[in-house]
Amino acid sequence: MIALAKSNSVSPARLAAFEILHRVEAGAYATVLLASKQGELKSPDRALCHELVMGVLRQQLWLDRLIEHYAGRKVAELDAAVRVVLRLGLYQLRFLSRVPASAAVNESVNLVHLARLRSASGLVNAVLRRATREPEVDPANEISDPIERLAVATSHPMWLIERWTRALGVAEAEAFARANNEPAPIVFRVVNNRARATEVCDRLRGSGVELVPSKIVSAAWRITGAWALLAELIAEGQVYLQDEASQLVAEMLEVLPSHRVLDLCAAPGSKTTQIADLALDSAKIVASDLHQPRLKTVVSSAKMHGLTSIHCLALDGLQPLPFGEGAFDRVLVDAPCSGTGTLRRNPEIRWRISPADIEDLSRRQKQLLLNAARVVKPGGRLIYSTCSVEPDENEDVVQTFLENNRTFRLGQLALNQSLRTSPGTARTWPQRDGTDGFFICALERKGE
Repeated sequence: MIALAKSNSVSPARLAAFEILHRVEAGAYATVLLASKQGELKSPDRALCHELVMGVLRQQLWLDRLIEHYAGRKVAELDAAVRVVLRLGLYQLRFLSRVPASAAVNESVNLVHLARLRSASGLVNAVLRRATREPEVDPANEISDPIERLAVATSHPMWLIERWTRALGVAEAEAFARANNEPAPIVFRVVNNRARATEVCDRLRGSGVELVPSKIVSAAWRITGAWALLAELIAEGQVYLQDEASQLVAEMLEVLPSHRVLDLCAAPGSKTTQIADLALDSAKIVASDLHQPRLKTVVSSAKMHGLTSIHCLALDGLQPLPFGEGAFDRVLVDAPCSGTGTLRRNPEIRWRISPADIEDLSRRQKQLLLNAARVVKPGGRLIYSTCSVEPDENEDVVQTFLENNRTFRLGQLALNQSLRTSPGTARTWPQRDGTDGFFICALERKGE
């Protein structure tokens, strides 16, 4: 990682955004790095840093084609730090009207100096100044192939656009891709909802925020404004940020206080703690994950929320589970997946996954589901879910399972009819529901 000194010639927001994006180029995750910068930046700088990081990652391919147009050379030929600086500069010029062009150009040149790449300052200056003189250039307009044009216009890998077009049709694929480049709404649930919901919501409304109840899940709220109070409530363990579709998964498990529950892929614990809360902290819940360190987050969340019904256990769900046949009333398999339904929140995923990854994940998901099914009691319920929109990871996994497990059938999902794709399956979409893209399937083990 390039070591950058603090400098009065570059704003703290741009300096932090450059550092984060450069580390993302090397494989780090933007949301983790943004969270780590929270305490270092003042509120306006935090907001600008977040906008720059997420905006550049969402528009990366389009920005790269713009760089190639103005620079007359391939982006791959440029040093990684220079690519990041140019993306940042062009993003400000094209998407942030409140940023003066002179500031975007000058601070970009200064960033190159701070990164000890002074020899590239002439290139950066020339590209950005040409961009200010030719503001109408759109690299997508020069492309004749419709799939490639859509890929560049929406800044997604071409193979993903091809895949979605085959599955959804051109119009819906484009709507989905464009929705991936919009900021996701801020959504929370109230911890111990029955006791605190009115009090917490009244506090937030009293501070001047807008609260909108979710249309698809009972206890979720979308919020606009009052970030300071929201952060305070999060720190106090009174609210938890969680997308509506994620909350819907836990609700569909239909846990009762008397139930034994297995959450097979529990970390970081958002659904686990929600399940415990919905069951009045009276169900017996086993939260498992492959890596013990990841379970520490589940433990800390449970402690913050005052939940005592969650017991953590590190295990490999791809191996036979260390529980007796039919040991649980409810089992949740929120399977590791490609995450293509969360590209609004994790835009770098689109640049990292491949068709081979989806194929490998599908194989693993089938094994997870098969292992989990054995520990569901007769008459019990298993929810299989992913935050992927790929049929290979969803419908195909369920179909293979049902073809080879005659003791299970599709169950019913008590949710909006518009979300259902069959009697026992449902999908949410960013472009339609304003949520992450999730797949949910209810499976019931037939009674003996």
